[in-house]
Amino acid sequence: MSSYNSEYAVGVNNITKVFRRLSSHTTLKRAFIDAVTFNKNKQVKMLKFTALKDVSFNIKKGETFGIIGPNGAGKSTLLKILCGIMRPTSGKVAINGSLSALLELGTGFHPELTGRENILINGLILGLSKKEIESKYDEIIEFSGIKDFIDEPIKTYSSGMAVRLSFSVAVNVNPDILILDEVLAVGDAEFQAKSKKRIEEYINSGKTVLLVSHDKTAILNYCSEALLLYKGTVLTRGKTEDVVGRYEEIEKVK
Repeated sequence: MSSYNSEYAVGVNNITKVFRRLSSHTTLKRAFIDAVTFNKNKQVKMLKFTALKDVSFNIKKGETFGIIGPNGAGKSTLLKILCGIMRPTSGKVAINGSLSALLELGTGFHPELTGRENILINGLILGLSKKEIESKYDEIIEFSGIKDFIDEPIKTYSSGMAVRLSFSVAVNVNPDILILDEVLAVGDAEFQAKSKKRIEEYINSGKTVLLVSHDKTAILNYCSEALLLYKGTVLTRGKTEDVVGRYEEIEKVK
């Protein structure tokens, strides 16, 4: 990911993502047999699915920006491209600063390693030095509320424990840009309240936040601007109230 205009934290320019899959009439077994036997008379039929088409937007530094849209709109694909997990078929993405993302809470942890070891690995992936991570251990562990289990393997954790630790790592490494995907309602009521308070502190500190959610109230409460993604394209972008209003119109006709 390249550098970008210093005014922006995130720049997305004409992103298109096309997936290819086998035709419903072609099995994976049949395609493999034809390939290894060099059967030139059999052509594997591939279908194309465009998950994103010519998506463009910028997010200013210090802005809390929302992305909203129905299931299948392309939100998850877009976030994976922003985080470098997936490459676009065409177009460019630029990230200006360090980035931490919570795409699917609890994922990204190695089940055989302890919570403490996974904190270290995740911190290194996010670009921190070992010394920087170690200086944040106490804060991360305290926030997660699983101190008594931090030296146990992740595979022994409940899903709720893994969620709390994942969230704690992401919000306590102090990135320039924080991406949150449907994570404002994780854990029990006490942890939800603590999480929302930490996100609000993060927003008020002038950092950049990208919030992706089906929760219209959360988008309205936190985001100054928003974007409506629909069937892989940007349907509208602007003031949050206007974007959410357009989303509600779509919901009514479904």
